[in-house]
Amino acid sequence: MLALKLGLSLVSNRKLGSWLPTDETSVVAWYQNGEGITLNGTDVSQWADSANSYDMDQTDEVTEQPAYNASTGALTFDSSGKENLQTSSQISLAGDFTIGIRLYPTDFEKTFLGDNTENNYLFKYTTTSNLRFKVGGTAGNIALDSGTFGDDYLVITRDSDVITLHKNGVAQSTTVTKSGAAKLDAIGIRNPDVNSYDGEIFEIQIFSSTSSDLTANVNTYLSKL
Repeated sequence: MLALKLGLSLVSNRKLGSWLPTDETSVVAWYQNGEGITLNGTDVSQWADSANSYDMDQTDEVTEQPAYNASTGALTFDSSGKENLQTSSQISLAGDFTIGIRLYPTDFEKTFLGDNTENNYLFKYTTTSNLRFKVGGTAGNIALDSGTFGDDYLVITRDSDVITLHKNGVAQSTTVTKSGAAKLDAIGIRNPDVNSYDGEIFEIQIFSSTSSDLTANVNTYLSKL
């Protein structure tokens, strides 16, 4: 195994006055672009959490390890091999949350974040213009106001049970009210090993709070990757 650290440390990477996810007391997990990567050849066996200890691994099934692009820091997932990463410590977001992700799907009807231990917890594309999520065991859908998904940064927030999707910094007009926990323990798959993701994932940020300032900071940060 080879532990790969690109660039500088978190502390020395900071520009004067710039925001980092770890500035937030509510940060749950931060899968940072180009950091915390452990390689098995050119494939990823672990993407370490830069905030806490929710490290995402794939050591049991080496054929399911996603590929790594050292020039962009992207992990490339192939659904034909059910490539995914999982943590043994489940993330459970009971109340407000903010999830930011930079990704580039190459196919749809695919899960980019999910729970591969329990059913009915996921965030996925169902079409080129529709996002589906299941929290508290029930599903909701947010269709884009216009256009399609592609090389995007998404921020998904829940504020007092109201879930909003921001695509490339723009809040979509459709919102969905859903209570109950959002449970996550896998990148690129959901229980029981289905709907695996196709495409690249560059970074994921997860917080147990939401606010306009946090949303703005996550959008700005992801826009620069």
